[in-house]
Amino acid sequence: MAFESLTGKLSDVFKQLRGKGKLSEKDVKEAMRLVRLALLEADVNFKIVKEFVAAVTEKAVGDEVLKGLNPGQSVIKIVNDELCDLMGSTHSKLSFSSNGPSVFMMVGLQGSGKTTTTGKIAAQLRKQGKSPLLVACDIYRPAAIKQLQVVANNLNIPVFEKGSQNPVQTALEAVEHARSHGMDVVIIDTAGRLHIDEELMEELAGIKSAVKPHEILLVVDAMTGQDAVNVAESFSEKIGIDGVVITKLDGDTRGGAALSVRKITGKPIKFVGMGEKVDDLEPFHPDRMASRILGMGDIMTIIDKAQQAINEEEAMELEKKLRNNDFNLDDFLNQMQQMKKMGPLKNILGMIPGMNNMKLDEADINEKAIGHVEAIIQSMTPKERSSPGILNGSRKKRIALGSGRSIQEVNRLLKQFEEMKKMMKQFSDMGKPGKKRGKTPFSGMPFMK
Repeated sequence: MAFESLTGKLSDVFKQLRGKGKLSEKDVKEAMRLVRLALLEADVNFKIVKEFVAAVTEKAVGDEVLKGLNPGQSVIKIVNDELCDLMGSTHSKLSFSSNGPSVFMMVGLQGSGKTTTTGKIAAQLRKQGKSPLLVACDIYRPAAIKQLQVVANNLNIPVFEKGSQNPVQTALEAVEHARSHGMDVVIIDTAGRLHIDEELMEELAGIKSAVKPHEILLVVDAMTGQDAVNVAESFSEKIGIDGVVITKLDGDTRGGAALSVRKITGKPIKFVGMGEKVDDLEPFHPDRMASRILGMGDIMTIIDKAQQAINEEEAMELEKKLRNNDFNLDDFLNQMQQMKKMGPLKNILGMIPGMNNMKLDEADINEKAIGHVEAIIQSMTPKERSSPGILNGSRKKRIALGSGRSIQEVNRLLKQFEEMKKMMKQFSDMGKPGKKRGKTPFSGMPFMK
């Protein structure tokens, strides 16, 4: 996951700062030297790193910080504030036209994930009550129109396309089509190139002049590192952009683009792609990303994902069952399935405060385990799911055969189920006098090895 290496290095630096009762100017400068190296290794632009470290150092070496009660924590807060400022301070939402359909023009190089991102944004806007129309204006890349149609069909969103017709004319006709059919959002998927050239820029400028888009969104691939920043700078200068979408931030990338793009272009990051699924496009919140980078988790994004994935009535019913100690295997299965909707487990675990420090990797998380849980529980009778205490040896053997799993896995699942019930009891008791915090919330879950 992006920033994993940077987060680890910064956590080590801050651990040293916290361990000292008092800090000297020398301590701060040594810490900033290590921070500078960590940022450079994360592929953050050199000039930005230099300015960032200088700003933090200037604020951190003052008497108020060094002689304070908790100087280490004060320095960490300064770093957090500067990171937020670097990435844009506040969340920048899409803006919409008050007169006629809002037109969004998607631009970027080939392979950046532009077409997929176009579909993801359309899906999000439809959830907000909008009526989007996707427009296929990439007439050069083989099967580009077909790709957009496949993405749109999976989402049940209409596509406007005119084959190899001039993209400028297609864009104009699409806006008129949306206006006459009551659609309030038009998202134009434009052509990309393997590299920036004059022909591409002229075509994009022609579409921009013809339809006057409300916003131009540049899609850049985080995996390309510093090149993503160079691409953003070029598009910003030659076409003019209103926002950036960074894709593939869930991959094994150093993530420096997310820390550099805003400062260099002066344009906000609107979304970040954290996976292949439709819901894996997240609105970009600088404060939340700074918190993730510093290993402090991102509880607000987890809450947002949970609210999208979990039905409110089901949540209230679950709370009632927990109070009455009536939590059964059907409920356990439902929780696993809803967790899957929130995205890749490693990403979710990485947002939990403290879990980043555990340095979880693929060996610690078994994504397939949820499928095994589903198979085992669905091989039980309704009575067995509601009263797992009746499961004896012969029943377990039948369940193992029916699910294609081993008896040991059936026993392990039942043990994990009991651990989860106990944990939920602990959380309901948390905060009461004399109660101690137990294991982490995911300690007994099936996907943890």
